[in-house]
Amino acid sequence: MTEPARAWVLHVDLDQFIAAVEVLRRPELAGRPVIVGGRGDPSERAVVSTASYEARAFGVGSGMPLRIAARKAPDAVILPVDAPAYTAASEEVMATLRAQPGAVVQVLGWDEAFLGITTDDPEAYARQVQQDVLARTRLHCSVGIGDTLVRAKNATGFGKPRGTFRLTVDNWMQVMGEKPTIALWGVGSKISKRLAAHGVQTVAQLANADEEVLVAEFGPKMGPWYRQLGRGDGSSVVDATPWVARGHGRETTFPQDVRDPAQIEQAARDLAAQVLDDVAAEGRPVVGVGLKVRYAPFTTKTLVHKIPATADRERVLAEILALVARIEPDRPLRLLGVRAELAMPDDAREGHTPTRSGW
Repeated sequence: MTEPARAWVLHVDLDQFIAAVEVLRRPELAGRPVIVGGRGDPSERAVVSTASYEARAFGVGSGMPLRIAARKAPDAVILPVDAPAYTAASEEVMATLRAQPGAVVQVLGWDEAFLGITTDDPEAYARQVQQDVLARTRLHCSVGIGDTLVRAKNATGFGKPRGTFRLTVDNWMQVMGEKPTIALWGVGSKISKRLAAHGVQTVAQLANADEEVLVAEFGPKMGPWYRQLGRGDGSSVVDATPWVARGHGRETTFPQDVRDPAQIEQAARDLAAQVLDDVAAEGRPVVGVGLKVRYAPFTTKTLVHKIPATADRERVLAEILALVARIEPDRPLRLLGVRAELAMPDDAREGHTPTRSGW
């Protein structure tokens, strides 16, 4: 029996995107464990950007130090990150999605996007999307189908690889209820631990949590929002408004731990120069600065500071160096990052999707 036509949200996610692009460029790597990260040298301090499914079978995952990944998968091919190649491939994918009949496309990143559609058969529509992406780019994708952005996004994981899956209000609890809260889009390890401290460990428990408890822990806006997330509720509107960066950041991992204040300051100046070039291209003033510091062996701290809106490079640099002065003296540094936050053309847009910090 055919369903009546109605609005749906599709979440399209490219399977092992970066690794897949590399395999297309090097067909001889098909079926082999492939790891992409840094400059492709596991002796350097860099992390895995992506791993092929063959590499994941060895326990390799995104964000893992390359040297550990190399030990887990000693026969893996380790390749350097080639951002221009991934950008070009992504643009082809997004052009394919925008060509779908009646689709509104909201790009989330290189390898994923929401589609807002109206159809009586979302699975058939999703399969056509997969076929069209494959035909144009030779890349496979998975598609989550939902009646909200949250449900569509979470559905995709059940369809991987190369499949589709539907999550709606009707089967949300059946599928998601007993899963840990960290399985939800928008809940990371820190939030899940804070929830667990209140006895909230599963999606179902979050959906039925005491709102007063959540408000006390997360505030009057985020507390109710997390409970809504547990129910899979929220917006079903796919927004095609072009994404606008809230800021720009650059970071560097030192080949060896650094203690010398002069060397740290010079690294901050170099990073700041790159960030300020990125900011200048945006044409918007800077309203905040941040510093990411990773002390050896692996303790990360972020320092942030709001500033009056300015386009003065020297003023922004001075504010960044003021944060550098707060770095703990004589404590070895492993990584340093600099970030500038920008004034937004319209900060009133809320409720579309969970957001991530620039770091």
